[in-house]
Amino acid sequence: MRFILISGVFIVSGMAQNWDLPARGAEEIARNTEKKITISFEERLRYESRDGVTFGRDPDLATELLRTRIGMTYKPVAWLKFSGLLQDSRSPFYGPNSPANVRDQADLHEAYVEFFPDAKSGFTFRAGRLMLNYGDGRLIGTPQWSNVSRTYDHARAAYKSGRTQLEFLFASPIKNRLDTFNQPVLGEHVYGMYNVFSDLWHKGSLDVYILRHDQNRIGGFTGGSTRLGTDRLGTTTYGGRFTLPLTSTIKFVAEGALQNGHTGPAMHRAGAGVGTIAKRWMAANRPLEVSAEYKFASGTRNPQETNRESTFDQIFAANHDKFGHQDLFGWRNVHNARSLSTYGISKAFTANFMYDSIWLASSRDSLYNGTGRSIVRSANGTAGRHVGEETDLFFTYKYKHFMFGAGAGYLFQGEFIKQTTPGVSPLYSYVFSTYSF
Repeated sequence: MRFILISGVFIVSGMAQNWDLPARGAEEIARNTEKKITISFEERLRYESRDGVTFGRDPDLATELLRTRIGMTYKPVAWLKFSGLLQDSRSPFYGPNSPANVRDQADLHEAYVEFFPDAKSGFTFRAGRLMLNYGDGRLIGTPQWSNVSRTYDHARAAYKSGRTQLEFLFASPIKNRLDTFNQPVLGEHVYGMYNVFSDLWHKGSLDVYILRHDQNRIGGFTGGSTRLGTDRLGTTTYGGRFTLPLTSTIKFVAEGALQNGHTGPAMHRAGAGVGTIAKRWMAANRPLEVSAEYKFASGTRNPQETNRESTFDQIFAANHDKFGHQDLFGWRNVHNARSLSTYGISKAFTANFMYDSIWLASSRDSLYNGTGRSIVRSANGTAGRHVGEETDLFFTYKYKHFMFGAGAGYLFQGEFIKQTTPGVSPLYSYVFSTYSF
């Protein structure tokens, strides 16, 4: 396998001695314009192999994924900011008819205007196309591991005062179109309040949100209960996220959400929660961080009922690494116990080990993937609840503007997978390189 980093600004094979020239050029532009103009660039090349795709129901996959981003920000005055980013995503060896989630050639990924971007108090406003992340990205986020990654057309107005930020937002996800300009899917959107209260008791912070998720569009909504046969959804999520440093080396994070509304003709009532504790210390004079996490999201107990549904609506979740490094599952009808250990072998070289155990909240509801779509279901609930256990080992190495990485993950199938699928355990391996500034 050849693994050659290709850059739209330079070609390594011919200009190895000038590999840092693009970054120095961007720094020079920022300096000469007093940071009114800043340039960003990223090129990531990943080769990945996936065996046991959807537990043996689909063919194995091995492909290269190439993503290039070029961005520019212009601040003519302190209170006004314009920003844009071009993204080109390709999968040259995927084969014919590669899907839209791996390729999207040369499209506008970000283009927005922001008023009072650096204000520490008072009103701010931002509108346009942008990659969004709120909190840990569990309900509104941009999964950067994806070769295409999600982006939104949005508007948000915020008011800052001391330790408080009150924000109203509207966001609609962009639909990738392979042969034309990407457009928003306005029939699906989220709007509401996302408020942040920082530097509270013992330097903790609290996010409080009310988010309305509406979906009414041809083709059905992502992650809806297909048993109801509808493309209409309207859920309201009431939730909060609390972060508290218990000591200088221990951090605690908790998030919980309750939902009401409707899924098609059915009444929707659901809930979800997360609790995480992480500790840092020195091991052999090198930093080690270990975290333990438990997650839950409700499922529908009796899918035969047509007037009630309890499967949690994960809205626009960014689920990378949240249910294992393979990104097989989503935050719906699930219990998940997860641990992550990160060890700094050197200042630039990091090793990570992740363990996940996954089982269903309701044995009669579906197992859902990272985008919220049903993978498989045991209609009578006799296949058990244990989905499996995943172990992942991955490494990263940083050198100036470069990052290199490699990893592998394997799912040990549980009773539910054995009884509802061909029973092939997914195996994921990859290597990647990224150049960015």
